[in-house]
Amino acid sequence: MPVDAHAAAASTPHVPGLPAAPPLPIPAPAPVPTPAAAAAVPASGPQPPQTSALERILRGPSGIGTSGLHLEQPKSAPRTGDPIPGLYHHPVPEPDPLRVEQVGLGIKAWAVDEVQLYPPEWEDQFDGFSIGRYMVACHPEAPTVDHVMIAARLMAAENAVDDCYCEDHGGSPVGLGSRLLLAHTALDPLHTTPEYQPVWAESLQADAPRRAYRSAMDYFTRAATPSQSDRFRHDMARLHLGYLAEAAWAETDHVPEVWEYLAMRQFNNFRPCPTITDTVDGYELPADLHALPATQRVIALASNATTIVNDLYSYTKELASPGLHLNLPVVIDSREECGDREGYLKAVEVHNDLMHAFEAEALALAAACPAPPLLRFLRGVAAWVDGNHHWHQTNTFRYSLPDFW
Repeated sequence: MPVDAHAAAASTPHVPGLPAAPPLPIPAPAPVPTPAAAAAVPASGPQPPQTSALERILRGPSGIGTSGLHLEQPKSAPRTGDPIPGLYHHPVPEPDPLRVEQVGLGIKAWAVDEVQLYPPEWEDQFDGFSIGRYMVACHPEAPTVDHVMIAARLMAAENAVDDCYCEDHGGSPVGLGSRLLLAHTALDPLHTTPEYQPVWAESLQADAPRRAYRSAMDYFTRAATPSQSDRFRHDMARLHLGYLAEAAWAETDHVPEVWEYLAMRQFNNFRPCPTITDTVDGYELPADLHALPATQRVIALASNATTIVNDLYSYTKELASPGLHLNLPVVIDSREECGDREGYLKAVEVHNDLMHAFEAEALALAAACPAPPLLRFLRGVAAWVDGNHHWHQTNTFRYSLPDFW
């Protein structure tokens, strides 16, 4: 039974990002004209405006009892489940356990009964991924369980593509482009002649990634506007392009320069997830506001930061896997010859710089263009950033930290 929208909103913590959300559900706002001031926000280096409420929220908890929440270097090594020492982040409360359970049961039923996503021997890995907990943490303002399920299906499908085409479960860089292209047609349908349409439609059932993509996209487009659906398809094309760049390096045993790796990670990253927060939260960010260069920069910085979080928390897991697995600490160590510990700690600094830039740019954009749907969207992106860190930090089934402190 879905969680009541108003009860969920009342129990949701104030999210680092922007002013508090209005009670849910709310009607979709009318399109807001693009202010010239927002279009003129500089591409880099804005100074945070004097907007105390926005600054306070983006900064995270403050006051008595909160001084230890943003961790600096500790005196001893971190324990399992601790945040990475020195990593700039905003702690969040544990996601609502009832909603986590409901989403967890729903996503497993979808995976097993609707799309046959994985064989029985992978069940422990699917359960250990904890998609329900992940998506509830990332979407605290979603009105109902059904709304969170929109994101959960897409996350499960994207993870299946990554595992089965690129990574652990039979993935390979060889022939990846063809597999990704055919899977992408489950998101962006083929428009062809009557003779060939049925063959293509049948191909969408050929493997688990395509089945999952097709089903998750069907659910998404029922809830999303055409503009939101097109935005998501574009972001998924970006993701697939990043997969292909990484695969090309793997085929030639090439270790990229650090800046090249970061360019790849701007495409092979979590961007499709935070950019659907308006659909999941039950409203629409108008296309003209989404397309602003300043909005695009905020989204890119947030997505880049969340992806480096993955590089950092999955570091020991990837070291234990066969072959050379590229992540930011490994690339820094290889290219700058600084050692594994220094490479890791420098990657933490890169993450922190990205996070500070994201917050500064979000504040500048909010001050320049205080349109309600844009403010709500920025808050949703910030919530996704924080929930993503929380999931990585606390998912001890998948991740553990190196002994560098």
